Amino acid sequence: MKIEEYLTSLPQSILSGQDVQLPDNAFREIFRFAELGKDDIFYHLGCGNGKGILIALEEFGVKNAVGIDNDGKKIILAKDLLKEKNLPNYTFQCNDIRQVDFCDATVILFWFADQKIIDEMMDRFSRLKSGCKIITIWGPLPGCLPDKVEFPYILNIIPFKKANDIKEQLLAIFCTDCVDFVTAWEFAERYTKAIGSPEAGNDRFLTILQSLVIWINAKNLGVACGDEIPQPIRTYISILKTFFNIDVEYLLNK
Repeated sequence: MKIEEYLTSLPQSILSGQDVQLPDNAFREIFRFAELGKDDIFYHLGCGNGKGILIALEEFGVKNAVGIDNDGKKIILAKDLLKEKNLPNYTFQCNDIRQVDFCDATVILFWFADQKIIDEMMDRFSRLKSGCKIITIWGPLPGCLPDKVEFPYILNIIPFKKANDIKEQLLAIFCTDCVDFVTAWEFAERYTKAIGSPEAGNDRFLTILQSLVIWINAKNLGVACGDEIPQPIRTYISILKTFFNIDVEYLLNK
């Protein structure tokens, strides 16, 4: 089956970014990356169990923190978590992120893979006040050049800097003139370690998938190193096809 078919077999809540909980240390890395501090009004769009809100308040001392999630059960868990800590200056909303007002935000964490949601949010983001920071994970905001990258964390600041094309955007993220297998694997591994549970260890399957996606995208955009397909890429394409019945080779020159 093609990789798109494999992805559609996964729960849609996971694909949309609505059902994935970041580990605590990932939140700390993200907040240090964004230089979150006492003057910030922080919004977590898709806040899950509220851990990000708790860490933003307790460890980074933000002025105010707002968590939004469309799952009522998660909002209840988040409220219970913060109530135990007896912390001030936070709000939770059970709502669709496309329906809420976040015009006072100075920092927003936005991790969604659903392209429809991303496209709908872009216009709203562009109307935020100058200097507001939007943090994404793995994928950049469409058509934008990042202001800061510590992959897999990507930061855009209002007003957005527009990329001339996807190639320029890709090179800005990977900070290299060309992407080889080693670069693709390194960045895929950073992503896996960032979102994975420390108890689970490194998820090699996810790393393999992500490294192939990175390299194939680079190849199709003309920014891969060399004309030949590296042997490790050929090997992993074969492994996915033979043992998992997942086809990614057709993506080359799609």
